[in-house]
Amino acid sequence: MGEEGSRVVAEEEHRVEEEADNPLLAWGGLPAFDRIEARHVVPGMRRLLCELQTELEALEAGIEPSWERVIEPLERLNDRFGFSWGAVGHLMGVKNSDALRAAHDEVLAEVVGFGLRLSQSRPLYEALLAMREGANWSSLEAAQQRIIESLLRDARHAGVGLEGEARDRFNAIQEELAELTTRFSNHVLDATKTYDLVLRDAADVEGLPASWRELAAQSAREEAGEADATAEAGPWRVTLDQPSFFPYLEHGRRRDLREKLYRAYVSRASDGELDNAPVISRELALRREEAQLLGYANFAELSLASKMAPDVAAVERLLEELRGVSYGAAQRDLGDLQAHADEGDPEAGPLRHWDVAFWAERLREHRFDYSEEELRPYFPLPKVLEGLFALAHRLFGVTIRAADGEAPIWHEDVRFFRVCDEGGSPIAAFFLDPYSRPQEKRGGAWMDECVGRSRLLAGRGEAVRLPVAYLVCNQTPPVEGKPSLMSFAEVTTLFHEFGHGLQHMLTQVDFGLAAGIRNVEWDAVELPSQFMENWCYQRETLQEVSAHFETGEPLPDGLFDKLDAARTYRAGSAMLRQLYFSSTDLELHGRYDPNGSEDPFAVQRRIARETTVLPPLPEDRFLCSFGHIFAGGYAAGYYSYKWAEVLSADAFAAFEEAGLGDCEAVAETGRRFRDTVLALGGSRAPMEVFRAFRGRDAEVEALLRHSGLTREAA
Repeated sequence: MGEEGSRVVAEEEHRVEEEADNPLLAWGGLPAFDRIEARHVVPGMRRLLCELQTELEALEAGIEPSWERVIEPLERLNDRFGFSWGAVGHLMGVKNSDALRAAHDEVLAEVVGFGLRLSQSRPLYEALLAMREGANWSSLEAAQQRIIESLLRDARHAGVGLEGEARDRFNAIQEELAELTTRFSNHVLDATKTYDLVLRDAADVEGLPASWRELAAQSAREEAGEADATAEAGPWRVTLDQPSFFPYLEHGRRRDLREKLYRAYVSRASDGELDNAPVISRELALRREEAQLLGYANFAELSLASKMAPDVAAVERLLEELRGVSYGAAQRDLGDLQAHADEGDPEAGPLRHWDVAFWAERLREHRFDYSEEELRPYFPLPKVLEGLFALAHRLFGVTIRAADGEAPIWHEDVRFFRVCDEGGSPIAAFFLDPYSRPQEKRGGAWMDECVGRSRLLAGRGEAVRLPVAYLVCNQTPPVEGKPSLMSFAEVTTLFHEFGHGLQHMLTQVDFGLAAGIRNVEWDAVELPSQFMENWCYQRETLQEVSAHFETGEPLPDGLFDKLDAARTYRAGSAMLRQLYFSSTDLELHGRYDPNGSEDPFAVQRRIARETTVLPPLPEDRFLCSFGHIFAGGYAAGYYSYKWAEVLSADAFAAFEEAGLGDCEAVAETGRRFRDTVLALGGSRAPMEVFRAFRGRDAEVEALLRHSGLTREAA
């Protein structure tokens, strides 16, 4: 063998060895985050896709219309695919890098192509139809029937009924949309992390609390090369990351700097190489074309076809009902702020967008005699977690214990926990990635599944594979040797994501395709998360989650009373803001014509006339960072937050009716919530699940009451 031949053989042997040791291919257990690198993505995914393609072809060739010969092989195949590609997607969100992006982008089209090949399989679709029409249909469990019906619907929405040029065009659209959503998300991350202000004059940070100055000085040292930066003397680095940006708007006395930051924030990712405006236009056009190929008038109709809400008109009715009760309240909110600003600073003039948060905090302090910053010392993360886990035990009978070191992690700040039942047996686990890392981690907070519950995929000696969740937040990190001192908003965010995690982890459905959050309609998934937020205003819970990080003193009763009294402060404004986002989303994906005279920003401004009391700035481009609908799963679905909040508020009302001070009644109601909303997952329709818990359909009254809004006051 010549020198060239030896080299080729050696390279092939090296390739085979690398593939065999690729951590992305280690299906089973948990992803090896301590070993996965960008270089593993392309060879690992290509090898996996090749193997899965072979399995799919074998499945199609020998297919029989039965649960064991169709659904179970599908669950295995989907799980292997989701395990590896899900790990890559997770790292794109929490440990983003140029190398990872390049690897992700290189293999993305192949991944999308395989997903389409699977979902458009005619043999599988026909086998599913035969199962639904077959003599054994009535012998299947309700959960099994629902899984089959959902798979049939999803196949239709994936283009299984299209042929020839129509299918080719549909597939091209899916591939392009996948690339566009990734680009959108990367642009927002890059635009956020590349913007900063380094402030050197003490007057620039007048009014900012000590906790913010400590964080800003730490950021200046670590990211701006200001080795001597201190909280007292500066310099201080301000960014568009939430723990930096929002407190400056709330407390910074330099109005010109608030304006500068606000304008930068609402115009993120809207110019130069990071401009998302062309991405938005292209996505909207492609989604409309996709819907029409499938026989729908627009993408909103396509989106609603797989959701809990019966149609677009039903959603619009709810949004209009809520707008009717919140618009007048929001006008009064703004009037109250203007009056307080006029009294506090007669030269301030009419309030502008960058003044609202500042004067809202001043009015809160005046009206309720406390500040948000006053709460932070009482909410160190370790204590908040301790109290949150105590609440989970009280409501749902589960025990949560730290299990750090028992699972591979992607960053040193990530924690790992195990969830155990009343007998102490493990039933689930979760990762917690709590802190903001703007250089590599996208903003916001989310829950996602690492692995799902499944009887079929149980390991040797196990009755069922236990679910594992990711809980990701972007709260204030530890500073100057102190623990993370959380704002109250960060506490409620953690409760929110934990609620999502509970539905994933406490499921009792053994069919993997309907366990946890799988197969749950998108406009119902926010029920458990928003439900958990209510407990942040319950006295016993606040005592459990609070302890001053220096003295150990729980949140004083007087401070809790002020916090509770402020619960509905500016509730009309908060609700109207969500309706603004929801209505804009629905209009863009519904009536908006990409070939018409309006552009997406004109639509935004038109919707704003009915859903804002302070119209957006002419240069406002918030759509360019609206990742929920342009890079996430909420396209024509952002209304889900309000739709599900009706359910969640009514669910919490069941605990209020039982008596929040009655420990036995709360525990009994909590077990019923666990056994229905949390346990049944996607095995039954959401309203059936809600009725099983509540005994009736949901009513909007609890949401209005919790928000302090009434129809009479509209």
